[in-house]
Parts: sequence; C-alpha cells; structure tokens
Amino acid sequence: MTGTLNKVMLIGHTGDDVKMHYFEGGGSIGRFPLATNEVYTNRTTGERVNNTEWHNVVVRNKAAEVCEKYLKKGDKVYIEGRIKTRKWTDDKGMERYSTEIQCTEFTFLTPKGESNGGNYDSQSNQNTQNTSNYQGNNANSNSGSSGNNNNFASQPFNGNDEEEDDLPF
Repeated sequence: MTGTLNKVMLIGHTGDDVKMHYFEGGGSIGRFPLATNEVYTNRTTGERVNNTEWHNVVVRNKAAEVCEKYLKKGDKVYIEGRIKTRKWTDDKGMERYSTEIQCTEFTFLTPKGESNGGNYDSQSNQNTQNTSNYQGNNANSNSGSSGNNNNFASQPFNGNDEEEDDLPF
C-alpha cells in the first residue's frame, strides 16, 4: 500500500469553553480540550478502570465562531479531523511540541436543554438531540483569509435568534 491516511474521529466532552484568537485578515482559530474515556475491567483484580485521554482540538474561521457560540464546557461533541504536531519555542527559549486535532467536521451531541451554557427554551425541547453538523472545506488551510469555502450542512442562518433555535443550521 503506497497511500497514507491521517484521520481522527472522536466523541467526547469539552473540558473548557472555546478560546478564540482573531487575526488581522479576518481569520480566526478556536481551541478547546476534549476528553475521551476508556472504561474496562482489570482481569486480575476485577476492578473497574477508567482512563481519560485529553485532546487539543483546533477549529478555524467560521467553524470556530460557531463552536465558540454553541459549545460550552462539558458538552458532548463528535469531532473529525487530522492529527498535526507543531513545534514552537516557549518563553525560556526551549523547543516544545504540541499535538493537536485539526477539526474538519463536527456534530454537537448534547441535547439543547442539557447544554451547560445555553439559554434554551425547555418547552420546545422534548429530549431531541442537537445534532447540528458542520463540514469545513478549507479547515486545513493555514491562511488567515476567511473566504466563502465553508459549507453548513443544513439551512442558512436566518438572523432571528429568539423565535426559533438559535443554531445557524
């Protein structure tokens, strides 16, 4: 086999709200930690073991703004993307490495009424899941331009946040 594949699919809970960074050219990056859990029973002791793995997720441009608005600490989300390791220099001049998930698609999995940060009308939510999807076409781009390459999975945002769901899709 001559080809390679760099693809990550995660379902986990956010460890913090999305932290945004904006650039002069109009681009933006959002970052947040994502926790995934592995639960198993130790065969020798019969004890139940729970391991948590933390992932650094990076989302770009319009997708980052959507995540900042709707993802709150503790929300469950599906993330799809690729692994990227970057090298940087800290304040003391030491070279450091960070491994991140460059998000290309995501789906919110927390039901609207259960979101930790949302002010949603519980009357309109009858335990339906919020499965809002986003697929970015230029998520791997390192340029600061925002462009029109983002593709929302459903309806366009109508600007009327108070009467309907305040999700733009």
